[in-house]
Amino acid sequence: MNVPEALKLIEEKFLRRSLSPIERLILSESWMGKTYSEISQKSAYANDYVKEVGGRLWQELSEALGTKVSKKNIKLVLKSRHQIPLTSPPVQKSGTLAGNSLNPNDGNNIEIPGSPISINSPFYIERPPIEEMGYNELQQPGCVVRIKAPRKMGKSSLLNRMLTQAVSWGYGTVYLNFLEVDAETFNSLEQLVRWFCANATKQLKLPAKLDEYWDIDLGTKVSCRLYFEEYLFITKDTPIVIAMNEVNRLFEYPVIASDFLPMLRSWHELSKHNKLWENLRLIVVHSTEVYVPLQLHQSPFNVGLVLKIPQFTPEQVQDLALRYELSWAAGESGLKRLEGLISMVGGHPYLVQLAFYTISKSGISLENLIKNARKPDGIYSAYLRDLLVTIQQDSDLHIALNKVLKSDNGVPLEAITAYKLESLGLVNFEDNLAQIGCDLYRLYFLEQL
Repeated sequence: MNVPEALKLIEEKFLRRSLSPIERLILSESWMGKTYSEISQKSAYANDYVKEVGGRLWQELSEALGTKVSKKNIKLVLKSRHQIPLTSPPVQKSGTLAGNSLNPNDGNNIEIPGSPISINSPFYIERPPIEEMGYNELQQPGCVVRIKAPRKMGKSSLLNRMLTQAVSWGYGTVYLNFLEVDAETFNSLEQLVRWFCANATKQLKLPAKLDEYWDIDLGTKVSCRLYFEEYLFITKDTPIVIAMNEVNRLFEYPVIASDFLPMLRSWHELSKHNKLWENLRLIVVHSTEVYVPLQLHQSPFNVGLVLKIPQFTPEQVQDLALRYELSWAAGESGLKRLEGLISMVGGHPYLVQLAFYTISKSGISLENLIKNARKPDGIYSAYLRDLLVTIQQDSDLHIALNKVLKSDNGVPLEAITAYKLESLGLVNFEDNLAQIGCDLYRLYFLEQL
């Protein structure tokens, strides 16, 4: 029995409820023999809080199983109960039946990396306390939550989980992806705001009444505010979560962005003294820092909760490997063996998952995969070529990346160039100095540029 199987067994057979993020963390880490202190240090939860939640969890499991369950014996107890059949039908999850072990040789069980991870997938690795912080903040009236990370770090996967949580609370939800906006729509603020309102109305399953509330004399932003106040909020009468993905596309249209973004900020300010606007909860997803010049009091990017998605820790890399049933990754020896991959790609979620997906499907050894990682027939070749084309098409990016590659201590970069390289995930910043993201990028681009 592995960790995902144990969590499924607890949720579906014994507790018959979903585990909270911190409960899943405690169970997963306890399974691997970690102490409360180690769990606390890894997750940023206070040690006393981890102990308190753990104590309640062991008590609940003891009552459910009819035997003493503790941090020390959880693995033994669950393994002894693993052969007992479920009393209720298993739940369908991501192409496999919950309760069944993942069979790496069954292609239908394994999602191809690169897209947002489906809600019930066993391959989603939580990064505590980010998920729980996001869920808690979403329940606050008039909140703004910002999800920030470079591409392919898991922003959309986290966003989808927050929206699913909101639906479970009975909230109305609206998902807007700015990559879906036609270029012509960015010709004027009015076109963009009407697109915004029309999409919100449709997803809330309400009749479109834009023209009834639109007043040219009052202007676009006031018309939009009245549409929400006098129609959407009144008709829906529940909290409404509006999630905006790929907001960084707006940065390419600074004139439009300098009007649209302050409008979002003004809605947040309205929630402080207007009960109707307390019902609006905004989630803004973007890849990098904002380089559109805005006054501090106008920007939605300096209010609310910021969720910066980090790379995987070595333990989380190991957890993901075990979810792919790569048994050699278990224990201290497994963690030691994974050091080569971590040295090559860091804890980049997509690059790590692609490695484990490939190993589980093809049977290639980890060592051979790492050896061939940047070669034309390596698993990262298509991904790296896409990055190379992007760099070669922009002389400023080409020059800037070369500077970063030649520096051992990091270099300062011009704001827009820094934004573009960071959004691609090619560089990290420390004390405003750009450093290459991982050894894979360094080795590949030193050869190609």
